[in-house]
Amino acid sequence: MELIAFFVLALLLIASALVVITHRNPVTSAVALAFNLVAIAGLYMVLDAQFLGLLQVIVYAGAIMVLILFVIMLLNLRDEVKPHPAGTFQRILAPLASLLFAFVIGRAVVLSAPSTFPEKAAGFGTASSIGQELFTRFYYPFEAISLLLVVAMVGSVLLAKRKVE
Repeated sequence: MELIAFFVLALLLIASALVVITHRNPVTSAVALAFNLVAIAGLYMVLDAQFLGLLQVIVYAGAIMVLILFVIMLLNLRDEVKPHPAGTFQRILAPLASLLFAFVIGRAVVLSAPSTFPEKAAGFGTASSIGQELFTRFYYPFEAISLLLVVAMVGSVLLAKRKVE
């Protein structure tokens, strides 16, 4: 049952990721990204990491998506009037490269797909084990990401303020 749920969620993740990168409307892309983040939380639930799944929904699908939609509304993005013309080479190469990439990834998944998931360590996915790892082994990357998020927020506010004035 876990394997079926994993493949269904993986298919939903791929489909929503394709909508994010191919759709021209930024709000539609943001909604597809929110769906993608919730599907990632579903993968955490399949792996019995309920705490990580809950954090995924609260932090990313909740707070970060609100921030992204707020920036989209502040920037007042319009649809592009004229699409960029693609040459004949790109029109032929893009689908071929995509099919080749899908074949390679599909083959790797089929050849390495386990029939069952490995056993989880004691305390896997609990708040205690995550806190222990986060504030010991991953302390500096955690702080670097928090600093990067602050810089991104300040940058988006400055960009929005420049457009308003």
